Amino acid sequence: METMTGLELRRWIEGAVFFFLFCLTVPMANWMIGHVGTECVPQGPCLIPVAPRLMAPSGVLMIGAALVLRDLVQRRLGVWASVGAILIGAGLSSLVAPMPLIVASATAFLLSELADLAVYTPLARRRLIAAVIASSMVGLVVDSIVFLWLAFGSLQFLWGQVVGKAWMVVLSIPFVMLLRRRDERIGLKAA
Repeated sequence: METMTGLELRRWIEGAVFFFLFCLTVPMANWMIGHVGTECVPQGPCLIPVAPRLMAPSGVLMIGAALVLRDLVQRRLGVWASVGAILIGAGLSSLVAPMPLIVASATAFLLSELADLAVYTPLARRRLIAAVIASSMVGLVVDSIVFLWLAFGSLQFLWGQVVGKAWMVVLSIPFVMLLRRRDERIGLKAA
């Protein structure tokens, strides 16, 4: 039986952490939509400000993080682990949200993460930061449109959704840059 090298073990452990965090983002986002916000709309989402005079359902914070975490899962564990994490995250949603929100969230999550995957995969080996930014931007637009339409029958909060998720992507870039530099320094290759 072949044993893992120290770098392979490190890649696997980090991948497992990213996988776990990613799986929690969707149920957390769904819980936040109904419970966390500066304003809660009757029969609608709880909202947070994401820019001056721009509100978004509070789950945007978690979904913005999910888009980046999915990329990191793929970088550490590969495409199939990433697809598995998408399915687990969508399934975990059913534990914390009402059925209409679960259907909207799971559908939006699945489609946006697959769009993210399609953009990230060809770019990641050559330009990690560009891959994370481009794939996350595609994913956040897809997620926002699909989720808002299915959950609320309206695109009223579209710009707020896009801006809120983009904030999370932008805030994650320094971490991704540090991770990439460290990987290069120690010779840790992507899965």
